[in-house]
Amino acid sequence: MRIEGAIFDLDGTLMDSMFIWDNIGSEYLLSRGITPREDLNQTFKNMSLYQAALYYQSEYGLAESTDEIVNGVNQRIEHLYQNEVPVKKGVPELLYRLETHGIKMCIATATDRHLAEAALIRNNIRRYFGEIFTCHSIGHGKDEPHIFLTALDYLKTPKSATWIFEDALYAVKTAKNSGFPIVGIYDTSENYADQVKALSDLYIHSFEEMEGYLNEESIDDRRI
Repeated sequence: MRIEGAIFDLDGTLMDSMFIWDNIGSEYLLSRGITPREDLNQTFKNMSLYQAALYYQSEYGLAESTDEIVNGVNQRIEHLYQNEVPVKKGVPELLYRLETHGIKMCIATATDRHLAEAALIRNNIRRYFGEIFTCHSIGHGKDEPHIFLTALDYLKTPKSATWIFEDALYAVKTAKNSGFPIVGIYDTSENYADQVKALSDLYIHSFEEMEGYLNEESIDDRRI
């Protein structure tokens, strides 16, 4: 399987950070004196923060603008991206290996850019990515293919040789339906990991497993 470019998700893929998002939707409403419905956190798993802000407005009657809501949520979590969120095991080694062999890389994330930048810089891996694309900047969530296609256009690599690294089922479905090869990443926050595995061309529980798929002969031929 040829690889010339790689598009990486951030949370749950490169970063062990999904714990931040597991309850933030409910916590934000509670901080506003509003009781959230029981299914709120599960609903938010398939949304960008901008989409979540629209949901707050339509379903809970919040009067603030979407930007004000997004900023309010980000203020509650930015210290975690700046100071605590770690990369998953094997990530730095894989990125170095791909860079060494000239594989182009970028980020496609539902997290806002300044949070992504903070976590990438603190973990010393920002330099590997030519650009960071966010759902907010693109104007579409990962339930639509726009962010992946924008990243592909930036990388200028063939779609069939541009691998998407993702942990979330809804994003994997979008990318797969758009014709991208998928490397599915296990994360404890994804309740449908078996479905992610079924849709993935390659499925790993840890980036350390990638060593078994990479060797000098195959990667020099741009294959994994």
